[in-house]
Amino acid sequence: MSRGGLVNYMKRHLDEELKKLNMNLLTMATLVEEAIHQSVEALKKQDKDLAGKVIDGDQQIDEWEIRIEEEIIDLLVLFQPMAGDLRFITTGMHINAELERIADLTVNIAQRVLDIADQPLLKPLQDIQKLAEQAKWMLKKTIDAFVKRDGEIAKTVIFADKTSNQLRTMIIKELVEDFMVKDGTTAPRAVPLLLVARDLERICDHAVSIAEDTIYMVEAKMVKHHPERIK
Repeated sequence: MSRGGLVNYMKRHLDEELKKLNMNLLTMATLVEEAIHQSVEALKKQDKDLAGKVIDGDQQIDEWEIRIEEEIIDLLVLFQPMAGDLRFITTGMHINAELERIADLTVNIAQRVLDIADQPLLKPLQDIQKLAEQAKWMLKKTIDAFVKRDGEIAKTVIFADKTSNQLRTMIIKELVEDFMVKDGTTAPRAVPLLLVARDLERICDHAVSIAEDTIYMVEAKMVKHHPERIK
């Protein structure tokens, strides 16, 4: 095979492997999105079995993380990619890690369900449900941005983080001021909900991190810790 033919072959092979990486990240993202949904449904319904399903399902997500990480290492070693391909692969590495961290947070939420499932809910969960929907929306949009290589979609995720912070603050303020301060006996039921709100807001933060990495991948512009660079 001529040198030119070898280069073309390697390029085609790399393109195929990049498509495979893209699909594997999508598969993992789908599993994580479902874990968010199930963990919040388990909380809403006080469903121990569903909470257990989230906890057990984390092993599958961990296996996907390892599989994707090994795949990325192989791509870097075998193809020594440059420029845009290299940014895509390194962004994929970051997304893989962020998705695994999000999955760990859904396990935290599921464990909170096990803590309080045998007690009546302290309050209706409308605000926590809103924060959960915000988290799912931000994750879905940021994955869309990565797949479509669309920096503008990624920016909408970053701007949306203000809403998630406001929701978390509102939930915590209500639980502390309207329940724990007025009646200390509510603390065992309030604290798990505080932790759920914290974990959901952290999921939003991870979605923002993915969005920031996507902007770097698309525009070769680092915006992490530099929101003033987002235009």
